[in-house]
Amino acid sequence: MDRTDDRSLGELLNDLTRQLSELVRQEIRLARVETTARVGAVARNGALIGVGAALAYAGLFAIGAALILLLIDAGLEPWVAALVVGLAVVVVGALLVMAGRSALRSADLTPRQTIDTLKEDAAWAKDRMP
Repeated sequence: MDRTDDRSLGELLNDLTRQLSELVRQEIRLARVETTARVGAVARNGALIGVGAALAYAGLFAIGAALILLLIDAGLEPWVAALVVGLAVVVVGALLVMAGRSALRSADLTPRQTIDTLKEDAAWAKDRMP
């Protein structure tokens, strides 16, 4: 079946320009949505680091004081008891910070879906050019 288009070259180019303009706007919206979702994940991982550090700091005072007193009652010198508890709290805090940093390093903010659709759009536009 032979399909002809009775529009002039100017009308065809105008239509192509309008369609490409709309396509670019849609791609920008897609990139914004995709990037926002990825940035949210990075923010959550950053919050893990902050919460981990805050917990380690609070644990140094709250739980640490009780453990120090317990170790003193068990017969350790006060300074040894404080050192043991302090080191344990620092290790837990450091593990939480490392977990958050590791998650941040693996975060990929590249809008892959947008890149793929832009490639498809470029191929589509190339096929439509007179």
